[in-house]
Order: sequence, then structure tokens, then C-alpha cells
Amino acid sequence: MSFCAFSSALLLCATCWLTSVIAPAQALPAGSLAATLKASKWQRRVLLLCAPTPDNAELRQQQQLLQPAKAELRARDLVVYEVHPGQLAAADQRYLRQQLGVAGGSFTVLLVGKDGGVKRRETKPLPAAELFSTIDAMPMRQQEMRRPRK
Repeated sequence: MSFCAFSSALLLCATCWLTSVIAPAQALPAGSLAATLKASKWQRRVLLLCAPTPDNAELRQQQQLLQPAKAELRARDLVVYEVHPGQLAAADQRYLRQQLGVAGGSFTVLLVGKDGGVKRRETKPLPAAELFSTIDAMPMRQQEMRRPRK
């Protein structure tokens, strides 16, 4: 898969799901998965929903768990992207496997903090309350909660 095809496939997956979960939809920056995460660093937290296919049962369950939590996702500067490893370029598949530790054939949820580090990894759907508990315990989130929102 070419770079452009990767960008289009990842953008399509993310935009379709984000439109229904977080309004307004946030499009992925053009580039590789690594570039996407780098662009988010210090700006927002990223939740990667990695599944072999778009119709994966665990992926659908995860989406249902997050659906009612739109306001909480926004409040925590959290953007959610679907990633289907089989649709990625070889370099992105390697990055996902080697840098993020995601096996291509199974469902994985990765929470990436604003500092770019993986903060939580689950191989089963993660309830929103558990996700938010993890985020709310982070020092950066603690600081955010003490500051008044604009």
C-alpha cells in the first residue's frame, strides 16, 4: 500500500468513526502512523482502536462503550482513531508491531498520552469509566483539572 493509500485508508476509518463519536470530526494529519502520533504530542491524547477488520466484534463493542461519552472524550483532549493493520503500509505495520507492540491479528486498545508514551494497553474492550480513571490519574490531567477551562 502506498503512502497516499495509507493516509486515505486511515483518514477514512478515523473520520467515519469520529464523525459519529466526536463532533466535529478531527481528520488525521497526512502521513504515517508515527507522524500522526508525533503531530498529536503535547496537543491531545490518542486512543488507538486496533482491529484486524472494521467489522471486528470487539471493535464494535468498544465503539458502543465510548459512544455515550462524547463530552468526556472532549474534556480530556482525547481523539479516537481506528487502525486496521492489514490496510497499512509495511512501514506502518512494522511501527505498530515494533514500537507500539500491537499484533496485527487481534484487537488492541492503546491509550497514548500527550507526552507520546503508551499509558494503557488492553486486548479487550475498555469501559469508558476505566479509561477516564486512567487519564484522570495522570499528572498532566491533574494540572488540567485544576486550571479553569476556556
